[in-house]
Amino acid sequence: MDRLRTLIRLCSGLGLLVAGWMGCARAPGVEVPYVQTPSEVVMEMLRLARVTPDDVVYDLGSGDGRLVIAAARYFGARGVGIELDPALVAESKKIARRAGVAERARFVEQDIFEADISEATVVTMYLSPSVNARLRPKLQSQLRPGARIVSHDFPIGDWAPERVVQFKGPERTHALSLWTIPSR
Repeated sequence: MDRLRTLIRLCSGLGLLVAGWMGCARAPGVEVPYVQTPSEVVMEMLRLARVTPDDVVYDLGSGDGRLVIAAARYFGARGVGIELDPALVAESKKIARRAGVAERARFVEQDIFEADISEATVVTMYLSPSVNARLRPKLQSQLRPGARIVSHDFPIGDWAPERVVQFKGPERTHALSLWTIPSR
């Protein structure tokens, strides 16, 4: 059993979990498996982005909505979760209502490559190296100068982050990387 847990942790760190294992789900057409971000990591990502009540936080591949809900609940921000899986979108809406933040947390069933993210002042993501690299042109063209991006565990191609934080979570160490869109 310990060997299996070690293998799962290694695969999780690489974004290669097999769908259906240990809370992992995968919707048709999804390139990245759904792996829940631990609550402690969610809070550290939002702190790294310096989220305030003036921010609009977009979470790309929002899963169960925990990051958007935390941004609204604990930082007073507005948030939008973009997620392909309709069951996860429905679950996110239900959790936001129960948390009392439904008026500040919106969830959309949409492909992250087709979504308009220009309203975002903060973008968070826990995707994969290849998806992140493909997102870079969209991030750079749609986000306004000063917008912050935080990626959990994976780089955005060869785009050098301005800051990387190693965060010790309950199961392993997580790498959180921060970028800020420069003035044009």
